[in-house]
Amino acid sequence: MKILLAVDSSAASEAAAKAIAARPWPKDTTVQILSVADTSSAWNAPELEEGLLKSAQEAVSAAADLLKSSAIAATSLVLTGDPKTVVVDYASQTEVDLIVVGSHDESDAMRFLLGSVTRAVVRFAPCSVEIVRPRLNSEAWKVLLATDGSPCSEAAARSIAARPWPAGSEFRVFGVAELSPAWFRIPYPAYFDPKAMEDLRGEAMKRAEDAVMAAEKILADAGLSESANEAVPSASVKELILTEAAQWGADLIVAGSHGRRGASRFLLGSVSEPVAFHATCSVEIVRMPHAG
Repeated sequence: MKILLAVDSSAASEAAAKAIAARPWPKDTTVQILSVADTSSAWNAPELEEGLLKSAQEAVSAAADLLKSSAIAATSLVLTGDPKTVVVDYASQTEVDLIVVGSHDESDAMRFLLGSVTRAVVRFAPCSVEIVRPRLNSEAWKVLLATDGSPCSEAAARSIAARPWPAGSEFRVFGVAELSPAWFRIPYPAYFDPKAMEDLRGEAMKRAEDAVMAAEKILADAGLSESANEAVPSASVKELILTEAAQWGADLIVAGSHGRRGASRFLLGSVSEPVAFHATCSVEIVRMPHAG
């Protein structure tokens, strides 16, 4: 497994490095540590440019020392440019499997500047992305898999199944029923037809139940036992996932990304992105391998 850890000099990046160091990974996993110095503001100011490069080098060196102390193979690299594009481009060129970034939950200007990089990586990365937030537990994990039965959700389930997890870790499969896109093509009067609504809800529940069963089998085949699995009525998918994660005390939410863009993104919505930025725990967005 090839992991790209994108860091800066923030506490969030330090937390991301600690999370990688503390977590078991598949055999032969390697970590590339990248920091991008945005020297565009240092034009014709050599001392400022030197300071930015030094800060980036210190960030990757600190992360490398931390990972190596946990016997994780790590290399480090400093590049210059716009971090929002350099991280994504580098991940694409090197075909990494997972980008890990810290969650910059600071406020005001700091949140805007650093958070914009994380948002760009989440939205445009060609591979899976994890936003790391600090967790209280030190050993066993509580992993919530959100599924809709799509190939992306299946990839998310297989990603969980392929990794080693500490003893005592719990896994919950959470299927959410959504009304079929066909609902939006039904003539206006049907919006008030209770029978039509009931039929659509029934179809949605069946899809959610099938999704849960499929994900449950993938985890069971890998020897991972779920503590529970659910299919819930149609509602705001984002809020349902976030509420379930908070009430259960999840350490990590895993969800597949459909990678929708343009009109389809607007009509069908993107669940993984808002979940990633509003969750109180770490969130991993799984994409099909190298599907840029």
